[in-house]
Amino acid sequence: MKQQDYTATIEVNGDTKEAFQKISKVDEWWAKTFKGKALQKGDHFRVEFGDTTVDFDIKEAVPDKKIIWHVSDCYLPFLNDKTEWTGTEVVWEISPKNRHTEIKMTHVGLSPDAECFEVCQQGWNKHIKSSLVNLINENKGMPQ
Repeated sequence: MKQQDYTATIEVNGDTKEAFQKISKVDEWWAKTFKGKALQKGDHFRVEFGDTTVDFDIKEAVPDKKIIWHVSDCYLPFLNDKTEWTGTEVVWEISPKNRHTEIKMTHVGLSPDAECFEVCQQGWNKHIKSSLVNLINENKGMPQ
């Protein structure tokens, strides 16, 4: 039986266009150390947390609906497999729901059998369910 990939679903006050734009402002909700662009297909970006680095390529971008970040390289010094995220994908699906917007994020390849799962799940939960929600609803994220 396949393990379930990490998924978080949030509901925000902004419309789908605002949600799409704010997700791409990675340095305003996730990582203060951010280099590159994260808005259109073909964009590349890097996030850094101390010695931890993750490089992404935007594989797909459907404005106001969906964006896929492909991890092209990473260095996760706290893991035995320091490149565990390489080849995984972060899929953002954005849709209107009632008078709000629903954002579903799935980190394809981050499942309970991954060494990083517990720590990474806690990190994603904090950044998505608190910081990204606050950025969209109150224009004040809490990047690390």
